[in-house]
Amino acid sequence: MSGHSKWATTKHKKAQIDAKRGKLFAKLIKNIEVAARMGGGDPAGNPTLFDAIQKAKKSSVPNDNIDRAVKRGSGAEAGGASYESLVYEGYAPGGVALYIECLTDNKNRAVMEVRTALSRNGGSMADSGSVAYLFNRKGQVVVPVKQESGELTEDGLLEIVLEAGAEDVSELDDSFEIICEATDIVAVRTALQEAGIDYNSAEVTFVPTMEVTVDAEGARKVMRVIDALEDCDDVQNVYSNVDVPDEVLAELEED
Repeated sequence: MSGHSKWATTKHKKAQIDAKRGKLFAKLIKNIEVAARMGGGDPAGNPTLFDAIQKAKKSSVPNDNIDRAVKRGSGAEAGGASYESLVYEGYAPGGVALYIECLTDNKNRAVMEVRTALSRNGGSMADSGSVAYLFNRKGQVVVPVKQESGELTEDGLLEIVLEAGAEDVSELDDSFEIICEATDIVAVRTALQEAGIDYNSAEVTFVPTMEVTVDAEGARKVMRVIDALEDCDDVQNVYSNVDVPDEVLAELEED
């Protein structure tokens, strides 16, 4: 899990920068709309919607935008699009596997954008199923180290979430990442809430079962592909099995 955690640190920092630019707003809003359409507009009875709203708020999406997305998704307000969930599989340079989740109202546009982003940056599409087996579907909760009550410790956090189903707790710079079974994510989130612990996000993710270690140049090539994919309007999440060693991460941070 160490490689995943190191890569997650890099991705988490990038997400914070993207959020400041407002780049993630449209994707977060789309998640809210889809969650409201699938499970209703009441967050109390729709855990997926609750978590989508929580993530949007933590990324500074305005409350008015969130409220309108819930109304559009639940049908209380006109204007909601009909989104389809799609998954594409591919490879980045060096044989790094990519698992790409999309939400789109135009399947042809989505696949063209994904194929173009891959081919222009040294990647390639893969046949369905050729990459998926390299990932396990897991729940992921990100908890800031600094809380109103003081700083959390890894041992203290593990004690709170272990009985709720947490499998692993890793430190990611200024936060902790909790990994659990996807079916246990609500229980883990609830345990945090009952303990008065704030968290940044709780969502389903895909964790690699085996990783491909890269050097600095390899890491740059992988990041270039992932950046291009994440720039696509229809792409919601990109997961990879890249392992970036600590010394390589340090070198990249100097770029």
